[in-house]
Amino acid sequence: MKNFGRIVLSLVFVFLMGTGFAQNFLETGLKPGKTYILLAHPTVENIQTIRFLLDKDILQVPDAEFIGVYSEAENYDFSKSVSLIGKPEMSRFHLQKISGKEDTAHIYHQNDWTGMFKNLFDHSVGIFFFGGPDIQPEAYLQKNLYSEVTDPNRHLFELSFLFQLLGGLQNEQFVPFLKEKPNYFVTGFCLGLQSMNVATGGSLTQDIPAQIYKKNTVDDILKLKKIQLHRNYWPEVSKDSLLMGINFHPILFTAHPFFLERVKADKGLNPLVLSSHHQSIYALGKDLIVTATSMDGEVIEGIQHRLFPNVFAVQFHPEVPELYWEGKKLKYSPQDTPKSYYEIIGDQSREFHLKYWQNISKAIKASIKAPK
Repeated sequence: MKNFGRIVLSLVFVFLMGTGFAQNFLETGLKPGKTYILLAHPTVENIQTIRFLLDKDILQVPDAEFIGVYSEAENYDFSKSVSLIGKPEMSRFHLQKISGKEDTAHIYHQNDWTGMFKNLFDHSVGIFFFGGPDIQPEAYLQKNLYSEVTDPNRHLFELSFLFQLLGGLQNEQFVPFLKEKPNYFVTGFCLGLQSMNVATGGSLTQDIPAQIYKKNTVDDILKLKKIQLHRNYWPEVSKDSLLMGINFHPILFTAHPFFLERVKADKGLNPLVLSSHHQSIYALGKDLIVTATSMDGEVIEGIQHRLFPNVFAVQFHPEVPELYWEGKKLKYSPQDTPKSYYEIIGDQSREFHLKYWQNISKAIKASIKAPK
């Protein structure tokens, strides 16, 4: 029995040591000459999304590996991600947990995270920021009117990282990391765009229906045009199990050349995009330029950095796998015929999304080739 106990303790020790090493890649696995891309908030879903895009050759960075970075204080069980990347087919993915905790008074300054942020920046060519819940309004000096904040520590971590990468109006004496490598790649989807804006000194509209369209009840919101809705409100008044939680709506490119010249989007196209948010940019952050809006111009759908060419973000979700393959058939409203996301978006808008990913791939390659 004593031997059995020792074996059990040894196995537990090995498991715990393996888990620790799996979350400390900079010290245990970094290889000179390798190309690394960072993934903020590396949940199982976000890692699997990147893996899907790689496998389908939508994201074209064949030699790159990925380091998921996160704060230990985030409200997510990253042991699930540790288990996922332990599988043989996930050998391109790694994790880096960052210890410590900050508050809104310190995130826009050099802080306890700065050394690790700089180390990650020095050993990578770019970073993705994904979608998620509402940012606490205190981070952009507003009272909470409509925000539902469920993961405040994630936001503090990502806002501080983005601020130190890009700089911001909150502390213009701080020299951002990208001054050293201006071709470094930074992008975000949905919350990622909002975080980029807040981190650079901008603010948010906390609820689009209430603050832009002056609609405060679901019944009134559903009377708006479908192109004015940025998520689906039907599930709040119907028990139909086939209702999707998102909305598809078209977007409008601005005069800025990002989409027409860089993404090579077709002139005159108003592509359908997958939208799932109720907040949006209000005041723009430092050195950000608007590249796309909603059809009525009320919601900013795309931004690019004025100084750093490979820094850009969108309010919509081009990363969702179901845009590129036939998935489950769902409905927007109870009266609709069920359709898959693949069917709804159609060939022309899907081609736009594929071109957007080609642009992301080119931006990453430009960062790789930039002088060190």
